[in-house]
Amino acid sequence: MRAVRCVTYGEPSGLAVETLPAPVPGPGEVLIAVEAAGLGYVDALFVRGTYQVKLPLPFVPGSEIAGTIEAVGEGVPGDLIGSRVMALSNRGALAEKIAIPAAICTTIPDEMSAEAAAGFLVSYCTAIYGLDNCGKLQPGETVLVLGASGGVGMAAIDVAKAMGARVIAAASTAEKREVAQKHGADMVLDYSVPEWRKALDALTEKRGANLVYDPVGGEYSETAFRCLAPGGRHLVVGFANGEIPKLPLNLALLKRASLVGVDWGGEIRANPRANGLLLAKLLDWVVAGKIHPEPAASFPLAEAGAVLQRLLERRMVGKPVIRVNA
Repeated sequence: MRAVRCVTYGEPSGLAVETLPAPVPGPGEVLIAVEAAGLGYVDALFVRGTYQVKLPLPFVPGSEIAGTIEAVGEGVPGDLIGSRVMALSNRGALAEKIAIPAAICTTIPDEMSAEAAAGFLVSYCTAIYGLDNCGKLQPGETVLVLGASGGVGMAAIDVAKAMGARVIAAASTAEKREVAQKHGADMVLDYSVPEWRKALDALTEKRGANLVYDPVGGEYSETAFRCLAPGGRHLVVGFANGEIPKLPLNLALLKRASLVGVDWGGEIRANPRANGLLLAKLLDWVVAGKIHPEPAASFPLAEAGAVLQRLLERRMVGKPVIRVNA
């Protein structure tokens, strides 16, 4: 089978397609013919060897999988063969075949393409867990999404709109703001300018945002926290900026505001059944047309290394997906 394999830690641009033996499903596993693989920033860090957990070499990168079950291992019902499924693994997606536990697979609805499914799980589950479970978002509230043109930000826009919110998308270039607006944002602002808080004040008529969805961190976080309305919630999703901010806690006191950590991965590790409820709601919304998880762009397997490099360098707009069989 064709696969992208990391044999030494380094820049993702050096990755190449190789020919490897196809895996065989073990007990409790299924063999998936991979159609599409979603990529994220963490996948690129794994290749570089700079993530907080190092994957042992060699490994096939890629964590989000969509495809069709073509064989099953011992103890797995044979009637699953032919099912379209998506799954999340910490490695192995950038290959034509992957063997993974049947228990971690989710059926893809007919209304969803393989490309959409491949880029769905991490971004959308994080979004609904953050906005609903953690942020208690209510219809009519205003959400400020930082880093709105990335895969995580665009999923947050989509989910927030499905929940009846008004969305302000913050992004640093005109191209990125245009993409965010096409994806459903009601308003956009440029948060790369020094006094972007004034622009937000104008958009909210100085009422502030009820929620901040923050996967960026760095210097943007404090300004965004200052933009909260009284009783607002600042959702800490990640630190794509590379800098962990240090907020003056008197801001929380004066605004009667909350700082809330959003760790979807930690939640499902502690409470595995919780994700079933999140996924059920999200997939109902997909079928009903309330959310639209198509990826921003898709690429052939041979370009996977270049795409990961662009993710590292912050040059990717939206969620990238690799068409493994292209």
